Amino acid sequence: MKEPDLIERTLGRTDEEMYHECMALDAVVNRKDIVMEGRGKNRRGREVYAHDVKQFHRDRIKKSIEYYKGLMENKKITLRDYQEDIANRGADILGEYGFVYLTMEVRTGKTLTSLSMADLMSVKKVLFITRKKAISSIEDDYAALSPDFHLDIINYESLHKIEGRFDLIICDEAHNMGAFPRATGRAKSVREMINRYGSPHPYVILLSGTPTPESYSQMYHQVYGIPMNPFRQYKNFYRFADDYVKVTQKKIGGRRVNDYTDGSERIIEAMAPYTISYSQAEAGFVVDTKEHFLSVEMNDTTYAIASRLKKDLVVQGKEEVILADTPVKLMQKLHQIYSGTVKFESGNSIILDTTKAEYIKSRFNSKKIGIFYKFVEELNALKQIFGDSLCTDLETFNSTDKNIALQILSGREGISLKLAEALVYYNIDFSATSYWQSRDRMTTKDRLKSDIYWVFSDKGIERDIYKAVSAKKDYTLKHFKRNGGG
Repeated sequence: MKEPDLIERTLGRTDEEMYHECMALDAVVNRKDIVMEGRGKNRRGREVYAHDVKQFHRDRIKKSIEYYKGLMENKKITLRDYQEDIANRGADILGEYGFVYLTMEVRTGKTLTSLSMADLMSVKKVLFITRKKAISSIEDDYAALSPDFHLDIINYESLHKIEGRFDLIICDEAHNMGAFPRATGRAKSVREMINRYGSPHPYVILLSGTPTPESYSQMYHQVYGIPMNPFRQYKNFYRFADDYVKVTQKKIGGRRVNDYTDGSERIIEAMAPYTISYSQAEAGFVVDTKEHFLSVEMNDTTYAIASRLKKDLVVQGKEEVILADTPVKLMQKLHQIYSGTVKFESGNSIILDTTKAEYIKSRFNSKKIGIFYKFVEELNALKQIFGDSLCTDLETFNSTDKNIALQILSGREGISLKLAEALVYYNIDFSATSYWQSRDRMTTKDRLKSDIYWVFSDKGIERDIYKAVSAKKDYTLKHFKRNGGG
């Protein structure tokens, strides 16, 4: 038999992208179905290929997988010019101040750049702290770069399990440590890790495409554990706020509390010597992101429940209760109900309506898609309708023909859905940060077009939420009331 030819490289595709494309193709052509034969007690199932493909083509795909995998494993990655420049400048800042903040926009290569910078520092042990879902992609970058240091990768929630001293610590998506006026457990854990063994303290690299997405005040707790940070003279956030925040008051639950949101731009100016910023435009990205809006009419019972709740603020079932005794709870419950799920007062939740899941499966049946959902029961609805053609982990998505479902909050950062033909939103989050970060999951330097589909329920509140977050504003009770919701 003639030696199989290789699948030719698609213009602009890397070795890794070709490998994953061949793996996905292999999963399709080698999928098998069970055909029942015989009668009665002699009836037996026999596996047959689902698609009539010649063995020559199957062999060609297999050989291509081995070929592109070999290229990935045997070739040390080459940095782009701007990544190499940032790594060199960052190493200088690390040497002088002990830390650097890379505010590089999504898909410009923050991870690879930070690992290269660490390599320039001649360190032996590096700790990379990230989200759990991003660990596999960081492992791939580390393997491709093949630096001269040992790397431990862990998610923020498991940081307390890490032992030993590190020469350098990389904090991915550092803006998630930026809560104020009190520090989160995550920020405290990172501070403890940096100062655990005293001097010499480890170098620190902070990474984020959106370092202060909602307020400049978010910067303080991201850096407060670093010995040489520019705000180190302040013993806590409140003393920092005395100089850098215009403190106002807001009403919460009938009482007035201090609002520290109005941080001064001087915060960013103070961080300038420690910061390197880089945008997608500077990296040469030319991406046409097209958003498509799809409307779905939900079941009559869904609208009836929503209407009853708006009128009476309670829906009493045989065993469970939907309660909306405050405007905030009414907003939250309607957000759930209009997309087909609800969480009861008891804490239990249920699927009310699978219309959205059915529509998505039918509408995108021939495409490999990434689906973003908000509530856990929405994932259960998707699983119910999609069955085995749906996965929730990136490795399976990249190596098979399955679609992937990710919760917006956990999937918006640190991962790439570059193999998706489209992103589909089952629902929408109230957060503007979630909107801008999650919609960039498909972006790569070689991808010129991204399609995003919003599935809104007819008469629901998703469109109103979209208007707010796409204008870089969180959807709040104020918006809900203005739109006639409460």
